Amino acid sequence: MSSKPLRASDLLSFTGSEHWYRHPLWPSITYTDDAHYVAGAGGAYWLLDAIVSHQHDPCVRAEPFQVWILKVADDRSAVLTCEDGDHNCITSQVISFTDFPLPEITLWLQNDVIFLPSEY
Repeated sequence: MSSKPLRASDLLSFTGSEHWYRHPLWPSITYTDDAHYVAGAGGAYWLLDAIVSHQHDPCVRAEPFQVWILKVADDRSAVLTCEDGDHNCITSQVISFTDFPLPEITLWLQNDVIFLPSEY
C-alpha cells in the first residue's frame, strides 16, 4: 500500500503504463500501473477484486468494453456499476460500507486490462 493517501488530483497525471499486474483471481486479467496506484493509495484492491469477480457473469464477460463506476455516498455506502460504454447498465453492486477516499472513480476494462480512462 502507498504511504500517501489517494487524491483526485493524483489521477490527472496518469497517461500510460509501463507495467501490467496479473490479477490472482482471474490470471488472464491484468491492470495497469495507474489502476495499481489507485488500489494501493485508495486501499481498494477490493475494487479490482469486485470488477474481476463480476467477470463470472456471462452478461458482463460478453461486453468487450466495460465502464466501472464506483460512487460513494455521504454515509460511506457505495454503488459499483458496470456500463457498456453507451451508458447502458450491465450490472451493479451495492456496497454497505467503504473507506474509499474519493466520492467517485471510473475504471475501464477492455481486452482483459483494467485501466483509468486517462490511460486510453
